[in-house]
Amino acid sequence: MTKKAILVLEDGSSYEGYAFGAVTFAYGEVVFNTSMTGYQEMLTDPSYAGQILALTYPLIGNYGTNDRNSESTHVQVRGLVVREECSSPSHWQSRGTLDEFLAAGSVPGIHGVDTRALTRHLRYRGVMMGAIGTDQSPEDILARLRSLPRYDNVDFVREVTTRTPYQWESPKDEGDGSPNIAVVDCGVKYNILRILRRLGCRVTVVPCTYSVQQILDLSPDGILFSPGPGDPALLGHVVETVGRLAGVKPLMGICLGEQLIGRAFGARTFKLKFGHRGGNHPVRDIKTGRVYIAAQNHGYAVDADTLKGGLEVSHINLNDGTVEGLRHCDLPIMSIQYHSEASPGPLDNLYLFDEFLAMVREAR
Repeated sequence: MTKKAILVLEDGSSYEGYAFGAVTFAYGEVVFNTSMTGYQEMLTDPSYAGQILALTYPLIGNYGTNDRNSESTHVQVRGLVVREECSSPSHWQSRGTLDEFLAAGSVPGIHGVDTRALTRHLRYRGVMMGAIGTDQSPEDILARLRSLPRYDNVDFVREVTTRTPYQWESPKDEGDGSPNIAVVDCGVKYNILRILRRLGCRVTVVPCTYSVQQILDLSPDGILFSPGPGDPALLGHVVETVGRLAGVKPLMGICLGEQLIGRAFGARTFKLKFGHRGGNHPVRDIKTGRVYIAAQNHGYAVDADTLKGGLEVSHINLNDGTVEGLRHCDLPIMSIQYHSEASPGPLDNLYLFDEFLAMVREAR
């Protein structure tokens, strides 16, 4: 028999459904994503650490899970909320159900929820803390939730970063012409590493706690600061690293990486009301006027009015006008707020990796 479960938000609102995955208590910041596919990539994206993810598409799990679509070593979300969970997936690559995937990661899910109502509530009130529970009243779940740490006060990057450096799929013979790229792991997605390798780079991933000297000892031709979870205001140790590397090596920042670059040059970051999470966000390149459809997953953004030190806005979001890209006027530094690596989402923005590598080759 299916076990009843309930999602309770910090404002006291609650949403009833049924448990799947691991039947356990979970709490986190409740956010929604509008992508129609790519649930396995979303579940394993380290940027969702500390969050309960609600998916707006009504049917989830219909193509199962497999061995090739994960973006990290394990499920990163704290919990999953869906309208309808498919228990009988059909796809030639499927190796298991969504229920089994969550259970193996000890992550609870709740299905049967009116996700349209939940999404409208979060859009109106803004993202907020929530908890999933079973065998408890909404009042008991809410009381427990209010005693737990808030999302904005936790440095999740230290939780998701690699503990030791590693190389990504190094071939037997590199050759002298392969750019050596150091990726500072603030919550890196595997597809960033896959793309860099496919473009002929040697890729070394290092912890976010690595010092400037430890990074430079790798003799990188360029340095990429990855996406990741949480408030960039808590990451002063990484911001300092960015600032000391600026002008020494070409830098690229993706998502959280953009926010770190902005803060390293004195800009302010702020929290969006309900964030940008989905695969269809329009972004305009200010220089060319061209519009790109972008995959996005962020809850914070750089304040354009506080930019200084030679940074300027290169891309903007056409939905709300927020900053979606930065360039430095003189130094080899570029960043984007969205996900050029997609997974999930459109592949319109892979060209940005080419631009970064052109910058790296020019600096060499």
